[in-house]
Amino acid sequence: MFAAILMFGEPGADILYPDPGFPIYRSMIEYTGARPVPVPIREENGFAFSAEELLSLVTPATRLVIVNSPANPCGGVTPRAEIDMLARGLADRPDIAILSDEIYDQILYDGEEHVCLLGYPEIRDRVILLNGWSKTYAMTGWRLGYSVWPEALYDNARKLAVNAWSCVNAPAQFAALEALTGPQDAVADMVAAFDARRSMVVDLLNALPGVSCIVPKGAFYAFPNITGTGFQAKPLAADLLETTGVATIGGPDFGTLGEGYLRLSYAASQDDIRRAISRIGDYLSGDQAGRREDAMARSG
Repeated sequence: MFAAILMFGEPGADILYPDPGFPIYRSMIEYTGARPVPVPIREENGFAFSAEELLSLVTPATRLVIVNSPANPCGGVTPRAEIDMLARGLADRPDIAILSDEIYDQILYDGEEHVCLLGYPEIRDRVILLNGWSKTYAMTGWRLGYSVWPEALYDNARKLAVNAWSCVNAPAQFAALEALTGPQDAVADMVAAFDARRSMVVDLLNALPGVSCIVPKGAFYAFPNITGTGFQAKPLAADLLETTGVATIGGPDFGTLGEGYLRLSYAASQDDIRRAISRIGDYLSGDQAGRREDAMARSG
């Protein structure tokens, strides 16, 4: 990701990125001096991006478009029809590259389909694909990932990559190879466990006062709407951590359109999830006016 943004980001360039989205997208764009252009990820679209809206944001200065499906933090999965439209819309813009972050490609529910952007001949020569081992194989601490680059960009990518990796140890390389080529039963078992937790999380969140949560279609995050509680997201997340010991992340940490939402990960046991959401419920059922005032005071 860093190499791709560094390659295309410079003053005078526009880079489109999902909002809410992985926060490093925007910070890296700003680091290069390019203009970050948020692509709204809306609850009414099931937290999938709208190709029509994305394409409306393209300008003559656009050099890179970042897409992420299944998505962090919202759990949205963009359907094939939208990706088809995106590919058609960018087909006649050879000056625009597409960075497709597909790190959650194996974590899908309800029969949802992952659509890989490398499958589109009209844009394939401009697609940079990102993936890795941290999500599908629960190998987060191994810090292993990979990217697939167009041939035309390979030499520049190779030069930038020396700053991203060096001397990967042999055990890590063998572990990565075994994960990719060995039996995949554990992946299916893990996704089934996430699926059960997903259903429980959504049911429990929708039972909380002032909270609503649509069903995420991928990844392992819920992105509940908390506007009905009267709280702002970041003060609520901070106060939940300090007063109940429950760690959530306020939506604005993922972008300007994240206000009114919290992100919860359900990569935890069902018992821990029940206990955490019960504590959130107790918090919200208390003196909300007083709690809102205290939360705002703590957030400064």
